[in-house]
Amino acid sequence: MSIVRPYGDTTGDGMVQLSFTLPVPHSKVAEGAAAQLATKMGLDAVLVAHSRPMGPDFTFFVVYGRTHHLVDTDAVVVVERDFPLLTPKEVNAAVKESLQRRLVVVGACIGTDAHTVGIDAILNIKGFAGEKGLEYYRELRTVNLGAQVSVPELVARAQEEQADAVLVSQVVTQRDAHLLNTREMSAAFREAYPEERRPLLVVGGPRFDESMAAELGVDRVFARGTTPGEVASFLVHRLARTDAADRESQESPA
Repeated sequence: MSIVRPYGDTTGDGMVQLSFTLPVPHSKVAEGAAAQLATKMGLDAVLVAHSRPMGPDFTFFVVYGRTHHLVDTDAVVVVERDFPLLTPKEVNAAVKESLQRRLVVVGACIGTDAHTVGIDAILNIKGFAGEKGLEYYRELRTVNLGAQVSVPELVARAQEEQADAVLVSQVVTQRDAHLLNTREMSAAFREAYPEERRPLLVVGGPRFDESMAAELGVDRVFARGTTPGEVASFLVHRLARTDAADRESQESPA
């Protein structure tokens, strides 16, 4: 096993930093309340390192303290990337060779979500983290529907555009809105399409758990920090390979 403890000032000292907001006015009493909460959470030697009023009735805190919990990194379960990262040139070549047509991607923010920063970062040519978005890829045709798109509208547009993949970004997470919207979207596409013709369903956002794809009924979940290159590589991995295999089976003699 590989057992580790948090590092603060010295190796293995268990020191951690935690931030939160309490619904109390900024004061010494508020700082005492923050220290009490951190202590009840199991931290020792608690220090309120920072406090700031958030309007007249709320206070934001950063506290510092020691935890006695250990982490076994061998027991950590994550979703590993199971496809190679390709350059834009490699993506274009793979799509051209395998699909022999442009790969169509429809993207949107669904429900009441008006935050387009995520979908724009993946689709728009300006991209994200130094990578250009999918609009930059010559062999990809992207349709960005923007924000507050209803699920029926998304399904109808995907059918109209003959989409190969549908990308949905969800930033608003109050009351698990991102999960409810994703499940509604998944169910609608499965009702509207035969399984073999359904577009690839991909969702992303800062509060998604990448391991929930099957539970949400989608093909892939991308979490915070995902780049356009990762999304493009995944689409090629799943769509170009599948389409080429289907075409080969159709051309093979009986």
